[in-house]
Amino acid sequence: MEEQKIKKDFKLTLEIVKELWTKTYSTDGKPDWSHILPYYDDDIYFRDSIQEIKGIDEFKKMTERLTKRSKDLNMKLVKVVQNGNDIFLEWEMTISYKKYPSSKLYGLSRLTTNDKGKIIEQRDYYDLWGDIFDNIPYWGKQYRKFMKRKFG
Repeated sequence: MEEQKIKKDFKLTLEIVKELWTKTYSTDGKPDWSHILPYYDDDIYFRDSIQEIKGIDEFKKMTERLTKRSKDLNMKLVKVVQNGNDIFLEWEMTISYKKYPSSKLYGLSRLTTNDKGKIIEQRDYYDLWGDIFDNIPYWGKQYRKFMKRKFG
């Protein structure tokens, strides 16, 4: 009798996102992407406010850098919705770097899936400096005043 290998289907759905994304950031404080990386296409395009990455190998390196830099990282999903091939995640992320106190970041991620159901593009939106400065006495107020004066 010949053994058949069963191939696991890694097609991303709204239910899978809700289940797995919170787990990514709650492994004893250290993020672990191993259970969600199979949902990313080899040609993933990732962009956030500080970097642009192309390809799964570079994406994996980015996740490893974040794990190495952070002492503690947790994510709370506030709202998750889907519109066609786009899944939107509104989140609150608490991150603590090795030498600094915890900072809470507020953001949104857009995951776009391809015809295979894998993430082909991820765009993260957040105000990195504003959210970090809000946690530092004096700097937060000064940053917000500057932003309001210069941009609106």
